[in-house]
Amino acid sequence: MVTRVMLSTTVNWPSTARLAGAFAGVGARVDALLPAGHVGTKSRFVTGRHIYNPLLPLPSLALAIEESWPDLVVPCDDRAVRHLLALHSRNPNSDVGSLIAYSLGRMESYPVLFSRSGFIAAAMREGVAVAHTLTVEDIDALDLALLETGLPAVLKSDGSWGGGGVIVAHTPEQAHKAFWRLAAPPSRLRSLARTFHRRDTHFLLDALSPPDPVVSVQRYVGGTPATTSFASWQGRVLATIHMDVLETTTPTGPASVVRRIDCPQMEEAAQKLASRFMLSGIHGLDYMRDGNGRVQLIETNPRATQSSALALGPGHDLVAAMAGCIAPTAGGARPRVSENPVVALFPQEWRRDPRSIWLRTAHLDVPWDDPEVLKACLNPGETEPAMPRRDAAATGRSQILTAE
Repeated sequence: MVTRVMLSTTVNWPSTARLAGAFAGVGARVDALLPAGHVGTKSRFVTGRHIYNPLLPLPSLALAIEESWPDLVVPCDDRAVRHLLALHSRNPNSDVGSLIAYSLGRMESYPVLFSRSGFIAAAMREGVAVAHTLTVEDIDALDLALLETGLPAVLKSDGSWGGGGVIVAHTPEQAHKAFWRLAAPPSRLRSLARTFHRRDTHFLLDALSPPDPVVSVQRYVGGTPATTSFASWQGRVLATIHMDVLETTTPTGPASVVRRIDCPQMEEAAQKLASRFMLSGIHGLDYMRDGNGRVQLIETNPRATQSSALALGPGHDLVAAMAGCIAPTAGGARPRVSENPVVALFPQEWRRDPRSIWLRTAHLDVPWDDPEVLKACLNPGETEPAMPRRDAAATGRSQILTAE
């Protein structure tokens, strides 16, 4: 039996196309709900292409599910998760509602997962080491929270993702300024300007119905980022990938170079949180590793993340684990992408710095088997000779690996 998977995204992240190739690699049929112009529409691994309409998000999602009727729906960004939750709430006992619950796990968990302070509090109750986080409603509450967290502190808005809505404040004055910036909904004029400047209709919806942000303050943890991607089924972890982050696209943005590690602390946290929230599907956890090497949890990503498509050996192939759980006779484990533990994510690291040393020393995760997606990841006007060389990516070894 062929496993049928539908990927759902509302943003033009290339990681969705990579995930399509990964599921196809274990024998699954892949459909995808994608914005117009998404690089995934070029992928040879996507069998059924459905266009996401940002002005009619739930009807376009429902239509895509009904036309593809998958065994599993995998959301690839936070907004896509919220759309699935909203569609489920309309008729939870319908076939579509049951499929969504089957794909995501316990529906009642997601309001907590989307609350930065609520999630951290729940994780702390499970014995997970966390960066203390408090919701703040006004300046007085912020000042009280800062007495607990100290300075510097990290201010975040609920509902933000992809590195947005995060500000590090080093003084009370900076914290106050950050609070007002995050707590105030964008003006209608600003949202309209973003609609045209970024060519993103979602900002038009913000202009028509401005969001009401919830702001939290989190204790600052000095150190380096780390991240976990895990696949789980009904609260049981099937596979994990733990990474130390070596480079990020922006100071608070997503990773562009990661190093595969074994970390019992991160493994235990994934097990505890999957069980606590009875999660199904692919999820992510973000940490900061302090100067003593201990990780502290800072937030969750309740959807597939950019490292989810990697095949890193038995117990570390999320896609194969999910496919095997849905259909035990599915394709099985994929070959490990590289013995090099350091991975430069494409096109993130290449766009960050085309002369980056990691493009020569790390495993470069380029979609060589999906050439139209590879070309679509190039910036306008760039041609194939500008791309990293395949032989350099295949033979390079990490400085970190050499040092060991």
